[in-house]
Amino acid sequence: MKNILLLFLLIISHIVLAQDMSPIEITDEWLAKIESLSPSEPTVKNVSKKKVLVFSKATGYDHWTIPHNVEMLKILGKKSGVFEMHIGYDIENFEKENLEKYDAVVFNNCNPSGPERDLFSDLLRQNTSLSDAKIKRLAPQYEANMMTFVEQGGGLMIMHGAITVQNNSIPFSKMTGGSFDYHPKQQEIHIKEVDPKHPLVKAFQGKGLTHVDEPYFFKNAYFDYNFRPLLYMEVDKLEGLKQEVPEKVIYVSWIKRHGKGRVFYSSPSHNAQSMNNPELLQFFLDGLQYVVGDLKCDDSPIGKK
Repeated sequence: MKNILLLFLLIISHIVLAQDMSPIEITDEWLAKIESLSPSEPTVKNVSKKKVLVFSKATGYDHWTIPHNVEMLKILGKKSGVFEMHIGYDIENFEKENLEKYDAVVFNNCNPSGPERDLFSDLLRQNTSLSDAKIKRLAPQYEANMMTFVEQGGGLMIMHGAITVQNNSIPFSKMTGGSFDYHPKQQEIHIKEVDPKHPLVKAFQGKGLTHVDEPYFFKNAYFDYNFRPLLYMEVDKLEGLKQEVPEKVIYVSWIKRHGKGRVFYSSPSHNAQSMNNPELLQFFLDGLQYVVGDLKCDDSPIGKK
């Protein structure tokens, strides 16, 4: 009887957990909550206000958190006083002249369609009447514009699924630090700091973060480890792996240099409920300050193991 009761409670807990992760409405109450949980000031003060393009158009899988991230980033910018957020959805945002207006770009879950996984081709196809042959010629120019922007000193912050933006491009993968491979089902994950003393993970106070998310696995440039890892998850704690993996840990967030510019990637998070954790909001704000060059820290790559 006791075992039956325990099984029943376990099933109920999983049902409740799944319900908790369902999409939530953006209301005045939700916005007020995120504002109350957001940092009251930036980690690095007395800096000039930076202009940030938050690109938020998905042409493939449409994460329901995209508008929530937009509002959260606007709150972080306004409350900290050091960022001016501009929200973009069109291919014109990646014209060279337009990119030059910004100090950094945020890829906000702007997932392209598969199997090509080419955001710029998708955007051209959706927003123009160009032929496929013309799109095939033009799309690499937009990819080059974005890479040049970072190489010349621009910042790039990549949120969760946006690691797929140019998922089949090896040069782009080298810039971002990796490409998306797959993820098992959503589940409770305890992400931990690689180095609790690193300035970019101070928000977690050595305790990491436990939340429900998609555990991302990566490919392509990821295995060059040309980045400084920030957060990781333990593979043996995960359920539903597609295959056995030799790595004991998978890094889920990192920073890196690319030319004169900086890149910050955070796989957390798939669900807006994760924003209920003020340490995650602080982490995002610190990541923004890193990519624009205000927050100085060790971003040297760890290299191949």
